[in-house]
Amino acid sequence: MTLEEVKIGQTVRIARLRGEGAVKRRIMDMGLTKGTEVAVRKIAPLGDPIELTVRGYELSVRKDDAAAIEVE
Repeated sequence: MTLEEVKIGQTVRIARLRGEGAVKRRIMDMGLTKGTEVAVRKIAPLGDPIELTVRGYELSVRKDDAAAIEVE
C-alpha cells in the first residue's frame, strides 16, 4: 500500500521509498524516512495535497509524492 491510499485518521509506518535521485532526496529531507510513523490528518477535496503529521509537525505532500512512499 502507498501513502496516497491511506485514509484520514490512520497512522502508518513507512516501509520503503520508491523513486530516484532528487525526488527521493527531497522526500527524505522532509523527514519521511524508512521506519517513521506518519498520521494522515486531512486530504484536500480534490485529493491533492495530503496533510500529514510527521515527527511532531504538520507536512503537506503532493499526491504524486505520496504514491512513491510504501507504508505498512
